[in-house]
Amino acid sequence: MSDWPPKPQNEVQNSNNKTGQEWQILEKAVLASVEEQRRTRRWGIFFKFLTFLYLLFVFVLLGRGCTTSESSGGTSSSTAHLAVVNIIGTIDSSNQSVNSEDTNKALERAFEAKNSKAVALNINSPGGSPVQSDEIWQEIRYLKKQHPDKKVYAVIGDMGASGAYYIASAADEIIVNPSSLVGSIGVIMPNYGITGLAQKLGIEDRTLTSGSNKDILSMTKPVNPAQREHIQSVLDNVHAHFINAVKEGRGTRLKSNDPAIFSGLFWTGEQAIQLGVADRTGNLDTLMRELKVENKVNYTIERSPFESILGKMGSELGQGISQSVSQQLKTEQQAKLQ
Repeated sequence: MSDWPPKPQNEVQNSNNKTGQEWQILEKAVLASVEEQRRTRRWGIFFKFLTFLYLLFVFVLLGRGCTTSESSGGTSSSTAHLAVVNIIGTIDSSNQSVNSEDTNKALERAFEAKNSKAVALNINSPGGSPVQSDEIWQEIRYLKKQHPDKKVYAVIGDMGASGAYYIASAADEIIVNPSSLVGSIGVIMPNYGITGLAQKLGIEDRTLTSGSNKDILSMTKPVNPAQREHIQSVLDNVHAHFINAVKEGRGTRLKSNDPAIFSGLFWTGEQAIQLGVADRTGNLDTLMRELKVENKVNYTIERSPFESILGKMGSELGQGISQSVSQQLKTEQQAKLQ
């Protein structure tokens, strides 16, 4: 016998079956969508990583192409040579300047090279950081003790002043051009006061501090006597380190006890020789002839601008990949919880 018309109970049952099937289909569709998103993210991370490796490879090649270690006559460290380390430009901790980390590595390699007959500091610098200069000075003194058979020559070109002279004083001899600028044994801390200008422009200093001297050397406030005395004591202390280094390095070669030598004055190369601040005239070529070596090898660690760009790019890409991975893990955890 036919069941038509259907009974209400059958209608409810059929309705529930249909609803359950629809939810199953919907759940499968959602899970498939989530899985597809996961795959997309994984492939996105993979291709980002490949792009990073490709760019890394390109910039390394460019960096090598732009960063060279010159040697005279195409020679290498396998033949007798003068080992050269450049002290050229401002002395500070940045990678694009003369810094103690790179310079000390170069000095170590220069001293340890079996065929280097002597080490020459090729100097053309106005100076810079007293900390960086002292660390290089200390390393030269240490390496000289470790390799007593190798002399160190500081060869000053246009300028060897302040921190550059600090470094040069560690050498066995300082060689200059008669017209080189040499010396400037002193310490400086530039500062300006714009109190009057700020008042005329209606600028109000609202700086807040915790500590009565935290705003010391503020450009909009006068320096009180106690602060001035403290700052001067700091400069005098650093200056004393400079003076002691020069006296220790130069020893009895200083021909004068005149305090003006340590006053921040600078001299020509010819005048510096007369004072004992330098030893004699010459350059790298004359030094090579004196040492009877025909070649020089530059041990300076040269960092190209591409390396800084590469480092920044690597950091940004690494951060992007890290964020993508983190986001994917969060999405997967949320999907599991649901």
